[in-house]
Amino acid sequence: QVQLVESGGGLVQAGGSLRLSCAASGRTFSSYAMGWFRQAPGKEREFVAGFTRSGINTGYADSVKGRFTISRDNAKNTVYLQMNSLKPEDTAVYYCAASRLGSPIMVRTTVPQYDYWGQGTQVTVSS
Repeated sequence: QVQLVESGGGLVQAGGSLRLSCAASGRTFSSYAMGWFRQAPGKEREFVAGFTRSGINTGYADSVKGRFTISRDNAKNTVYLQMNSLKPEDTAVYYCAASRLGSPIMVRTTVPQYDYWGQGTQVTVSS
């Protein structure tokens, strides 16, 4: 069982930056595939960025490539999402997710592929 707690959301102007954190419980955190998703009002939850189980490979949605960076600190059981050059369309609730399974080289990008979810943190980007 893994518990995930996100933090770091808030209100920022367009062009600004935020760093989200996801603190995970559990001794086997380093073996989990991790991902960030987001959900805007009236829209489905969508993949933003993720790590493979190996922790080596990363993947990003086209909409955030070059602006967002995912990283992990296994010693702190924490995954981060650095978000730069934020746009109003990045406004959403951001969720951290973990998966016990998955390829060591392929990033999991769909909601059903993840077993555990955090409660979410709101990110609002004003124009």
